[in-house]
Amino acid sequence: MPGSSGRTLAQLERISVSVLDSVSPRKAKALAELGIHSVWDLVTTYPRRYIDRTRAADVADLAVGDEAVVFAEVTRVRADRPRGRSRVEVEVADSTGLLRLVFFNQPWRAEQLSVGSQLLVWGKLTQYRGRRQMAHPVVDLVARVERGAAESRMLQVIPVYPASAKAGLTSWEIGTFVKEALERAGRLADPLPAAWRRRLRLLGRTQAFEAIHRPQRLADPWPARDRLVFDELLRLQLALVLRRRATERAAAAIRHRVSPAELEGRCQPETLVERFVAGLPFELTGAQRRALGQIFTDMAGPLPMHRLLQGDVGSGKTVVAVAAMLAAVQGGHQAALMAPTEVLADQHVLGVRSLLDGLVVPDPGRLGGTRPVSVGVLTHRVPAAARARTVAALGSGELDIVIGTHALLTEDVDFASLGVVVIDEQHRFGVEQRAGLRAKGRVEASGTVVDPDLLVMTATPIPRTAAMVVFGDLDMTLVDELPPGRAPVTTVWARGALEEAAAWERVRREVEAGHRAYVICPLVEESERVAARSAVEEHRRLARGALAGLEVGLLHGQMPTAAKQAVMDGFRDGRVQVLVATTVVEVGVDVPEATVMVVEDADRFGIAQLHQLRGRVGRSSLPSWCYLLGTASSPGGEARLAAVERTTDGFELAEVDLSLRGEGTILGERQTGSSGLKLAKLARDRAWVERAREVAEAIVGEDPELAAHPELLDEVRLGLDPEESTFLFKS
Repeated sequence: MPGSSGRTLAQLERISVSVLDSVSPRKAKALAELGIHSVWDLVTTYPRRYIDRTRAADVADLAVGDEAVVFAEVTRVRADRPRGRSRVEVEVADSTGLLRLVFFNQPWRAEQLSVGSQLLVWGKLTQYRGRRQMAHPVVDLVARVERGAAESRMLQVIPVYPASAKAGLTSWEIGTFVKEALERAGRLADPLPAAWRRRLRLLGRTQAFEAIHRPQRLADPWPARDRLVFDELLRLQLALVLRRRATERAAAAIRHRVSPAELEGRCQPETLVERFVAGLPFELTGAQRRALGQIFTDMAGPLPMHRLLQGDVGSGKTVVAVAAMLAAVQGGHQAALMAPTEVLADQHVLGVRSLLDGLVVPDPGRLGGTRPVSVGVLTHRVPAAARARTVAALGSGELDIVIGTHALLTEDVDFASLGVVVIDEQHRFGVEQRAGLRAKGRVEASGTVVDPDLLVMTATPIPRTAAMVVFGDLDMTLVDELPPGRAPVTTVWARGALEEAAAWERVRREVEAGHRAYVICPLVEESERVAARSAVEEHRRLARGALAGLEVGLLHGQMPTAAKQAVMDGFRDGRVQVLVATTVVEVGVDVPEATVMVVEDADRFGIAQLHQLRGRVGRSSLPSWCYLLGTASSPGGEARLAAVERTTDGFELAEVDLSLRGEGTILGERQTGSSGLKLAKLARDRAWVERAREVAEAIVGEDPELAAHPELLDEVRLGLDPEESTFLFKS
């Protein structure tokens, strides 16, 4: 029985759907196929649309050309194969007349729509050979019961659930299960304080579930949706705010000797950061200076920095990250940069060493009292002897900066004094991996735990709303300005043979001018299952055909590390003129001489990937081009390619991506767990994200451990995946 305040989410999560009288063992198994195991899973399986029964048309009232909903019963089914094409003809009737439904190449309709089935049919009425019909209408199988029983059970507004013919579940059955679950659950506990409900004008939780599943009017579900969307977002924001507060409470910061004043450009640079900035061959952009001002303020403060550095392709995030690492080094500490791939780590090593060339730090043990700033690398390809030397140098403090992959997380890697951690492409690392590298710099002194600062970088712009959900435990800094002198990249969607020929001609002209080119393929090798061009085959085809006579190299993730390194070295120094590759070059590869990219089967890549790939060209003042080859296989594909052709603004593209695909790909694992985003749509619910954040910060600010909000705390726990739960509540 529910407690005095009502039944909680945690209780619903622990109750199996099999306890419901309407759910037979066979139906429980069918529900499990849809991922519905608990009563909570069931009641958060929301209707996908609603049909107003009072506004449904009678068959006799329909005129040719009308689009309408009809509630009818199957009276006859006939299947045949005229001219080898399957056709299912279904005759349905209501109390006013008959209607024919026709389905081509859907033979399974004959079994699904058996005689006696109750249907909701939506479509356009046409006339064929004197008979009224609907071709390929939308059909929802409502019930297989006698008409009188169905009519007596019909609500005025019918919720339509995501039925599954494969699992053997109809919309009507799911609605029946939900109805029983809500009736037996009774009043639901509402953990949101009444003051916030009034301020936000939100329904109570019980009322919201009733209105979204059993609306009396077509307008009822919308305020209910607002409340349930807010609940989903509040659970996520509470987890993020709790994580942030717990981390801040658990550790103090290294008070780095750095300040925004170091960017003022004094005549006689005194600090390592000042010398670095003064020695750059270019002026920092305003966005870079603002970013460093925020970072340096954090690093000099009493709490460990937790900052997200988000910038578009080519905006100069690496320079900002290097300056942050030097801020730690100039105070006698070390810095670590973790990248997700060896190619990206190697690129960072080359770039950082080039940027730091000529910079020195004090070293009383050296002749002259100084030594160059040292940069080491730790990836799984580093030979054992070199790895041992690097690990020893980190432990002794002789190595200032280390750049690596997951290899940095191994037990033998230790630091003398880790001052700042930089994580590149954060979305490719889990919560525990991020925490694991920071833990290597954690020290305890006089009873106080001191943590290194954390700077997270992402070169994949995501909308602010999504960032608040994914990175809500981090302060955010945008680098939204490209360095001066960068020529815009001209993007061409090559839809036909003539445009494709022009792309290869452009490659030849650019190579002849001393520049270089990329050709990107979606596959490594040909596949019988996927009709797309492979890097291996395209390398052979182009070297013998369109690009014959040019030095064409091949790069993909399945090659041995040494071979990959040799190809990249050849491409950088010009021995390889055209690089045929997979998305292994998506981020981090920086070859300023590359001025043209051709993306094969571009429809197989997402917007973010295409934008990242395009970012490999246009990295100098040279005019650059990106050709997207192939036609789109869907309206969504057309919209993606058209958007990438239209704009080079990563943040604008991120908004387009969010509107086209929803938050699934952007949020990834953030949607797992009981409080995943089942209703919330970030493209539509921006305001609710902001409000949920405001409420979460207010509640945690007054009650840091949610001791006075146990039901909210339970909901946060249930909404986390195991990795996050362990991290947040392990203390």
